[in-house]
Order: sequence, then C-alpha cells, then structure tokens
Amino acid sequence: MRTAEIIRHTNETKIKVTINLDGTGQQSIHTGVPFLDHMLDQIARHGMIDMQIECDGDTHIDDHHSVEDIGISLGMAVAKAVGDKKGMNRYGHAYVPLDEALSRVVMDFSGRPGLEFHVPFTRALIGRFDVDLVREFFQGFVNHALITLHIDNLRGINAHHQAETVFKAFGRALRMATTLDPRSAGIIPSTKGVL
Repeated sequence: MRTAEIIRHTNETKIKVTINLDGTGQQSIHTGVPFLDHMLDQIARHGMIDMQIECDGDTHIDDHHSVEDIGISLGMAVAKAVGDKKGMNRYGHAYVPLDEALSRVVMDFSGRPGLEFHVPFTRALIGRFDVDLVREFFQGFVNHALITLHIDNLRGINAHHQAETVFKAFGRALRMATTLDPRSAGIIPSTKGVL
C-alpha cells in the first residue's frame, strides 16, 4: 500500500495529512475552510485516494495560509507515497464537465515543479472563498509533489462549476498518473532512469 502521513506545524497552521493512493476514495476532511473541504472531497472521490486532512489555521485572518499550507502538505504526502515511482504511469490527464463548465488537467510526475494555471474565474468569491486561493493550493501542491501540472478551464459561467471541474479533473488525472502498470513493474518510467 502506498501510504503517507505528513504533520506540518507553522506559526500559521497545524496540519495533519494521511493518504492511501490505493484506496477507495474514503475521506475525513476538516480544514476550517468549507469550500476547500468540498473540493478536497472531489480529489479523494475521483482520485480513489483515501484521505484524512485536519487543519487548525489562522482563518480569523483569512483562508490563505490554510489553503496554501494544505496544498503543500498534500503535495508532500503524495511525493512520499509514490516513492521512487517505479511501475507508475507517470502521466495523467482528464477532462471533466459540469453543466456549462469544462476543465482539462494534465500532469507529469517529472520530478520538476511547474504550474500552468489558466482559469478565468467569472467572479472573485464563491460564497466567502477567494478564488485566488485555488491557484495558491495547486502551486503549493506542485512545489512539494515535484510535478508538472497544466490546468485549463476551457469554458464556464458559474465560478463554483469552474472550480469543481478543476478539482474533479485533478483527482482523475492524479489517479491515472499514480496507477501502477503491471507491464512496468519495477521500472522507473523515464529513459533517464530516475525521476
């Protein structure tokens, strides 16, 4: 089982993340940021990742530190769980629609952090959630999972739908990339021999 636990404490947040990449999508998520809980649930369910996330953050200031630090912690957990990446697909992609919205996510467990994020949100807030934090979450994830990640919202009018298609597509692409291919058992998926 490819599992990991990360405990990360700063002056701004106290976070515990536990994941199982070979799970069934079971989750227990309590971040103090309700919309983020909803989005993380999408990653767990569509990524088939068992996930427990607890965060005690300084949300009395705003949600920024919690959202960014959860992205960092989840990225660290995924990097730890995939290990040397032997036998893994490495690449993943998904298109996900939700009514009028459509997003595409493509990733590569390249060992190099890189984010291309193109989501033209139609409003600044979803409830009380600042949509700028979606990028901050994924930037934190990318920097610590060491992946190349391209996120494109191809169309959408409703900002909730735009965000939800991004997180669902991310979960599905993550599932594809981390799936083990029995034909590649014990082989690092790179001509360089290391990722």
